[in-house]
Amino acid sequence: MSGNDAQSSVDRRTKPRSPAFDKLMAEMVADQAPRVFAVVLEFGEQTDAQIVAWGMTLDGGAYMTTVDGRNQFVLAEAENALRYVPSRSNITPHIVWATPGADG
Repeated sequence: MSGNDAQSSVDRRTKPRSPAFDKLMAEMVADQAPRVFAVVLEFGEQTDAQIVAWGMTLDGGAYMTTVDGRNQFVLAEAENALRYVPSRSNITPHIVWATPGADG
């Protein structure tokens, strides 16, 4: 195996970063990371549940995709995801945040 593949060439040309800059980048990513949520259907009164979609919020809105990937939605806010879940008796849709304490 040769060491001349594209990735190893890039790695050799990259100057080492300072730990301070690495910390700055990590803080920037943490501050701007999207919040992840799931749309969960509750069947009956806490009888069973199923995740039917995953989404994420950014400063400008939210995005959601069904778990099978067939449907994708651009939303003004995460709570609007519930509008796209079929309404049926004895089934209650919920937004559940993947990160505890995330309030949307």
